[in-house]
Amino acid sequence: MSVVGIIAEYNPFHSGHEFLMNQARLKAGEDPIIVIMSGNYVQRGEMAITDKRTRAKYALTSGADLVFQMPFATSVQAADVFAKGSMEILSKLGCEELVFGVEDANLNFAYLGEKIKQIPESKMDFNDYTQTYSTQYNQMVAREVGREVNEPNIILALAYAVANADLAKKLKLSPITRIGANHDDLLEREKVVQSASAIRNLLLEQPDLADLKQWLPKAEAEQLLAQSVYPNWNLLFPFLKYKIESASLAELQQIYQMSEGLEYKLKAEIHEARDFTEFLRHIKSKRYTYSRLRRLCLYTLLGVTNEDIANSQADVSSVLLGYSKRGRNYLKKIRKDVELPIISKVDHKNSQIGSLALDVRVDRLFEQIIGQDQNFGQKPIEVK
Repeated sequence: MSVVGIIAEYNPFHSGHEFLMNQARLKAGEDPIIVIMSGNYVQRGEMAITDKRTRAKYALTSGADLVFQMPFATSVQAADVFAKGSMEILSKLGCEELVFGVEDANLNFAYLGEKIKQIPESKMDFNDYTQTYSTQYNQMVAREVGREVNEPNIILALAYAVANADLAKKLKLSPITRIGANHDDLLEREKVVQSASAIRNLLLEQPDLADLKQWLPKAEAEQLLAQSVYPNWNLLFPFLKYKIESASLAELQQIYQMSEGLEYKLKAEIHEARDFTEFLRHIKSKRYTYSRLRRLCLYTLLGVTNEDIANSQADVSSVLLGYSKRGRNYLKKIRKDVELPIISKVDHKNSQIGSLALDVRVDRLFEQIIGQDQNFGQKPIEVK
C-alpha cells in the first residue's frame, strides 16, 4: 500500500468524487489519502459554489485523511501551472501515488509525460492568432504522442504527468476510468453521476432535496439547499464593472496575464455589457479560451498582479483544512521533516507572508459574498 494523493476542486463534492475516493482507498489500504483542494476560487476562473471548509468536510467524511488548501496562485491557473503546483505540494507531503479520473485509463501517462517533456521549447512558440494557445498546444502534443488529446481530464492528466516528470521524487500515476457524466456535461437525470457544472447550474435553479441527494451526500445536499447565496459571475459582475471602469489603463496593465492589449478591450466592452455572459462573449477572440478570459476577469476583480503571483509562487505554504485520526498520526510523523510550511491556524503574522498573504487577501471578497469568515478564527476540521 502507499500514501495516495488526489488533486481536486470538489465544486461540489459529488458521487463521482466518492467513487474515485473509494478507488483511492483500495490503493492506500491503511495508509493515508491526502487531498490537495482548491480554496474558494477554482481553475475555471470563478468562486467555488460553497466555501472551502464545507467542501473539505465532505471529502473527509467520504474517506480522505488530510485535506490541504491549494494556494490561489496554483488553483486559478491553466492546466500546466495548476498541475505543477499541486504535484509539488503532494510530493513534499510524502505522497507516493496519484489517483485521478480520466476518460481513458489505459494510457501510459508516465511514458507520455516524459515524451512531452522532451518536446523542444521552440515547438511551443505558437504564432497562429486564429487559434487559442491551448488548441495549438493540444494539436502539437497529439502529433508528438500519436493520439488526440481533446478530453478535459486527459489534458489535465497529461499536465500531471509532465509535472511529475520534473519531480525529484516522482509519484506513481494511477488513472481511474471516470463513470457517469463527462466534464461540463449538462444535467442528464438518468445518470447516477452528474458533472459538477450540471449540479452547480441546478443549484441556481433552486432544486428540491430529492433532486440533489441523488448525486450528493444527503448532508451536503441539505447544507447546500440551506445556503443563502451561491457565488456566481452574474452576482459579481457589478463589482467587476466598477473595477474596470474606475481603473486606469496603467493599473490594468499590472494585472496578472493582462497581455496583448487586453486592457483596451476590457475598457471598450465593459460599459455596454448587461451581464457577465454578454461581456465575456464581447471580449472573446480566437486567441483566448473562455476559461483564460474568466481567469483574467477574476484577477482583475481581485486586483491580482504579476508581482502577487510571483511572490506567492516563490514562498508556498498550505493551509490544513481538515484531518482524520489516520491523517493526524501521519502528520505527526512527517511534520518535522516536511519541506512545505503547513498552516493549521491563520494569524496576523503568517497571513502577511508568501502564498498565504494572497490567499487571505482574495478571500476577503468571498467572505463578503458568503457572509462567513474564511481564515482568522478557523480551525482544521476533525473527522473521527
